[in-house]
Amino acid sequence: MRVARAHPTAMKARRREPRWHDGWWTGARAYASPNREPRSEPPRLVVLHSISLPPGVLRGDAVRRLFLNTLDPARHASFESLRGVRVSAHFFVRRDGLVLQFVAGDECAWHAGVSSWRGRERCNDWSIGIEIEGLEGRSFAAAQYRALARLLRAIVKQYPIAEIVGHEHVAPGRKRDPGAGFRWSRLARALSASNVGVWPRMQRSR
Repeated sequence: MRVARAHPTAMKARRREPRWHDGWWTGARAYASPNREPRSEPPRLVVLHSISLPPGVLRGDAVRRLFLNTLDPARHASFESLRGVRVSAHFFVRRDGLVLQFVAGDECAWHAGVSSWRGRERCNDWSIGIEIEGLEGRSFAAAQYRALARLLRAIVKQYPIAEIVGHEHVAPGRKRDPGAGFRWSRLARALSASNVGVWPRMQRSR
C-alpha cells in the first residue's frame, strides 16, 4: 500500500508554526512582567484594549516599560499619573504587527481592573488581555489586524475561549478602548472559521 506523504513545503510550514510552552506563545517576543498572579481556572474570555504612551505617541518603549515596572515618571509629564501603577497585559500588538508577551496565558495579568461580563465580575481571573498599540477611537494598522487574528487563532486553539470583547464592554462608563476606530467586523471575518464569539457581531459560543 502506498502511503501519501506531506509535501516538504507543507511540512516546513508546520514546523515553523508557533507553539505554546507553559503558557508562553513562541510567536511573540517574551518579556516577563512581575504584575501577574496564579489562575484558578482556564481563561474563557479575551479582552482587547488600546494603549499609547504618551497618549498618541506610537512605536516607543514606554508601554513595555510600564508593564515591566521600569517606566520613569520623569520622562514625560503624562507619566506622573502612572507613578506606582502596577498593570500588565498578556500580549501587546505593536503598530508594525510585532507581538510581545508579558504574562503566560496560564496566569492572570492585571489588565481589566473593575470589570464584569455577562453578570460575572473580576474579568482578570478568567480572561486573556491583549493591548493594541494605538489611541482609543482612532484607526489601527493593517499589520495589527493580521497579527491579532493570528494570535487569536492560536489562543482559541489553546484555551476554551468563548468570546472576544473590548475593555469598553467589560468596563462601560469607565473605559472606552479600543473605541470606535477598531473594526470588529474585520476581526470577525478573520476569525470566521473559529468557534468563538466576536463582539458585537456574535458567532457561535462554546
